[in-house]
Amino acid sequence: MTEEHPFAQYVRIIGRGPNLSRPLTEDEMYAAAGMIMKGEVEDLQLGAFLCILRLRAEVPEEGLGFVRAVRDTIEVPADSPEVDLDWPTYSGKKRQLPWFLLSALVLAQNGVKICMQGTEGHTPGRLYTSEALAFLGLPLAKSLVDAADQIRASNFAYLPLHVLSPTLQDIIELKSIIGVRSPVNTFARMINPFSATYEMHTVFHPNYRDVHLETSLLLGQKHMAVFKGEGGEAERRPHKPVLVQSLRDGKKVDEEWPPMVADSTAQKDEEMDLDRLKAVWNDETDDDYATNAVTGTMAIALRLMQRADSIDDAEAEARKMWLGRDRERFSRLSG
Repeated sequence: MTEEHPFAQYVRIIGRGPNLSRPLTEDEMYAAAGMIMKGEVEDLQLGAFLCILRLRAEVPEEGLGFVRAVRDTIEVPADSPEVDLDWPTYSGKKRQLPWFLLSALVLAQNGVKICMQGTEGHTPGRLYTSEALAFLGLPLAKSLVDAADQIRASNFAYLPLHVLSPTLQDIIELKSIIGVRSPVNTFARMINPFSATYEMHTVFHPNYRDVHLETSLLLGQKHMAVFKGEGGEAERRPHKPVLVQSLRDGKKVDEEWPPMVADSTAQKDEEMDLDRLKAVWNDETDDDYATNAVTGTMAIALRLMQRADSIDDAEAEARKMWLGRDRERFSRLSG
């Protein structure tokens, strides 16, 4: 008789059908995710495990166990700077350029220490953050030490997932094989490697907001915001109202942000020309959509970080910061 694989028990718990299956407890998911991170799981088991969780939808206790297991594998430098804002970017863009990158760079210019961490390449036809940052002449962190150094030097670093956790990057790339995103796409956003005080989350589907909020609460994260952003990234859509659900000092707060413009539609950017990121930053072109996307995203971050007492104040402060940006930044980099 063939001995049962140790991981089989976790597949069985979640996969025994509608009447007998149940979610994993925090400890069960911690153990299961620990085996995954150590490479102790067969490919067939991993695929079944991920697909069942995706079909059923993850619960916060599973998120807590998963993130704990991942954090166990990450060695953060002891002398790392205190990071203000953790900014996951996992979706890529296909309808609009990643204007949120300009938002982050303006905030960094104004003293906000940001770790942007994310991935790329899992879905064809999308423009990913790493590609846009490379085009702008900004380095990608090669290690956690490198990321810490970059944050100290410029208040900003982008940490690719394949650097932060190669195992999670491998799992995300399974999308081309299993056909759907996995729970890793949700839970990787919560790793927050430098334990930033504030987290900026976004979702494709509104029903996932509660998973982000509840998991963050269980993880002890007192300040975070989650909203449905453009293309699944943390970027405000200026022509749409947006419900921003937050944790402030560990308490849930919902705010309905009104549209920034009267027109309720936005044309798809067919060209996705990265030169326009520089052109908008340099004031070489007028683009109301881009400017509103940049300042609107900044406003959500400022409100999250309690640097504004109201939506109107946050938007006003964001516009002020945008007008005061260093317009020569990319000219110096290209020179």
